[in-house]
Amino acid sequence: MRTVSLHAHSDSGSPSVADVKVQFERDGLLLWLRFVVEGEVDRIMWPVEADQGRADDLWRHTCFEAFVTTDDGYVEYNLSPSGRWASYRFDGPRAGMRRADEVATVEGLDGASDMVALEARIELPHGALRLGLSAVIESVDGEMSYWALAHPSTRPDFHHPDSFILDLP
Repeated sequence: MRTVSLHAHSDSGSPSVADVKVQFERDGLLLWLRFVVEGEVDRIMWPVEADQGRADDLWRHTCFEAFVTTDDGYVEYNLSPSGRWASYRFDGPRAGMRRADEVATVEGLDGASDMVALEARIELPHGALRLGLSAVIESVDGEMSYWALAHPSTRPDFHHPDSFILDLP
């Protein structure tokens, strides 16, 4: 198992979030992920629990994301604390977007007074090469913060090719 830290974009950040870490481990074509948010977690707007299943626009609220590159593009996964998820395939940065065949399972939340963790499993695309991890965190006052392994542009852009910095194990 590997653990990495996400960093807030310089134009965002949240005084209620002290740290975001992600643990992950690969098992064949499955990737287990555990996103851990530390800080004043009661000041974060957590989506209401919903039935498992696909849904669009999850990134508009607190959501955790994974991006997996292949030789012919990449797959984006949105993992909501509500239990909903989405996956999209792209030919290039924000180009050729369509629903991906790969599915995800949000396994739920756990936490304490100063941390919340979301676990999920995603199906990796064949030929998976590199990984980008990110989070959108909405505070109860509506402020958004954007967290990622790397922020290669002046605006938050999780689709930027230079943000997919981890080789998949």
